[in-house]
Amino acid sequence: MPDTKMPKLVIFGDLKKEHVAEAVEEFKDFARDKAEIIDSCSIEKYKAEILPVAELKKCDFAVVFGGDGSIISAGRILRQSKVPVIGVNLGKLGFLAEFSVDELEQYFDDITCEKAPIERRMMLSCKVFSSSNRSQVKFGSAAINDVFITAGPLHRTIELKVTVNSQTVASFVGDGLIISTPTGSTAYNLSASGPILDSSMEAMVITPICPHSLSFRPIVIDANSKVEISRVRIDKSTIISVDGQDSLKLSDNDIVGIERENSDFLLVNNPLRTRWDTLAAKLGWAEKPKYKADPLTK
Repeated sequence: MPDTKMPKLVIFGDLKKEHVAEAVEEFKDFARDKAEIIDSCSIEKYKAEILPVAELKKCDFAVVFGGDGSIISAGRILRQSKVPVIGVNLGKLGFLAEFSVDELEQYFDDITCEKAPIERRMMLSCKVFSSSNRSQVKFGSAAINDVFITAGPLHRTIELKVTVNSQTVASFVGDGLIISTPTGSTAYNLSASGPILDSSMEAMVITPICPHSLSFRPIVIDANSKVEISRVRIDKSTIISVDGQDSLKLSDNDIVGIERENSDFLLVNNPLRTRWDTLAAKLGWAEKPKYKADPLTK
């Protein structure tokens, strides 16, 4: 009989990706006498065969092996069960993957005894409905990083009307828009010259993608705002995407509604480093200029 005091874990990972299956099996061997593993779920192409929410709620932690995509997939699945995610980096960047395999094993007891901080991060809820029938939702999803609308193939400019809390903010002309969480501020938002937000903040960022106006700059709004985006002019290939995982082609009469999701993403932080350390190490943030050495000081 397993020790009832042992932490209950669920494991996630895309077993088709390099090194993931091997790392999962090695961890199972390591945790054999340290934890009760409820299930091991394979994430493939952002889908998973998973336990029901009621079963997931019995778990103390979810250990996710992979990169940020796998962690985002697992986080979206786990949001209703409120299970904290321990991200183990086996990807390229791993901004959300706080731990290496060695760090997970070295500090496993501290992590599972909740000595490592658990950060609560806000999420977004995205719904698409028709302007002629707002009660019928044709698409819905939850975002950890962002919701974005892009012109799609042919890459013609699109024009969108943006309202916040029923007040018209702007009509946008360009390649698209990003509505980002603080977690997602270091993802697509950052690549589009949006601001970096502290991940613990409660706010949204609206960032244009290649706007046809130098004055259309990103704005930060309150997390409890309700954003609506409707088309003025779109292309037939214009799409909306949630975390780059769920997507839908938009029609002329579609309206996109974005607001705060009623559940949060729980992430176990690595006690060995701060979020500023992570920014510096993984994104080269605030790196000093490469000064030329003064030949007189040699």
